[in-house]
Amino acid sequence: MRPETTTTQGTAAGGAPDVIHNIGYRNYDGPRLGRGYARRSLFSQSLRGAYGLGRSAKSKVLPMILFGVMCLPAAIMVAVAVTTKMDRLPMEYTRYAIYLQAVIGLYLASQAPQAVSRDLRFRTVPLYFSRPIERSDYVAAKFAAMTSAVFILTAAPLLVLYAGALLAKMDFADQTKGFAQGLVSVALLSLLFAGIGLVVAALTPRRGFGVAAVIAVLTISYGAVSTIQGIALNSDNTQVISWLGLFSPITLIDGVQTAFLSATTAFPGGHGPGTGAGAVYLLVLLAVIAGSYGLLTRRYRKAGL
Repeated sequence: MRPETTTTQGTAAGGAPDVIHNIGYRNYDGPRLGRGYARRSLFSQSLRGAYGLGRSAKSKVLPMILFGVMCLPAAIMVAVAVTTKMDRLPMEYTRYAIYLQAVIGLYLASQAPQAVSRDLRFRTVPLYFSRPIERSDYVAAKFAAMTSAVFILTAAPLLVLYAGALLAKMDFADQTKGFAQGLVSVALLSLLFAGIGLVVAALTPRRGFGVAAVIAVLTISYGAVSTIQGIALNSDNTQVISWLGLFSPITLIDGVQTAFLSATTAFPGGHGPGTGAGAVYLLVLLAVIAGSYGLLTRRYRKAGL
């Protein structure tokens, strides 16, 4: 049944009548789901968007290709292990993400700007902050979504390795322990990379600049640290090698898992940090994650004003 319409007519300066229609709009009186629902919806939308779900077909190509590239070496290792009846995997669970860091960095560079730069560029941030969601909810949802996306990317190949190891009838206890250590490692990596990637991407509303900036931060820091570590090894200054790892995200993860997760270090000459230096690595890692979250929160205090 159509709402009753009332009209009021007047005469404009040009002589044409003005008409005001009352088309019967009413206030919304349904359930209000509140901040929690809005935060969960933003998290789900951001996580889906990180893999192109709910977006155009072109948006799905790169993240799905990178996901496949991450899992392909694991599938090959499993096939070799099962065929040759190996008693251990060719690579430790904790080493997998370190060796494929370039793929992880490329994924982060492509998806972190997508998560935050578009909202800044098209000025949709104020719509989020109207109500009921607040700035802290926005930051928490975006941070959690990007962390989850990177974790899925890095944990999926470990699951392939673990399933293949069990299929090859390798020792269950050893493989389960290694798999658990690998999950802890990639969880820390996901928190660290997501925080750094979002902070860098949120500095500019231009997605292209954000992509380049994320790649530069990850690549330059790792290249500089690796080069200086190599120079230190050649000059027999091996004590410096372990401390230099504090200045690059991937070497920071390497140091933590070497000290606490029984991983084999990728540092030159095998000079990874011991337990004492590992405690410093862990503190720096947690400080960078917390600092990234704090900087992201500060960035959005003025966003949209």
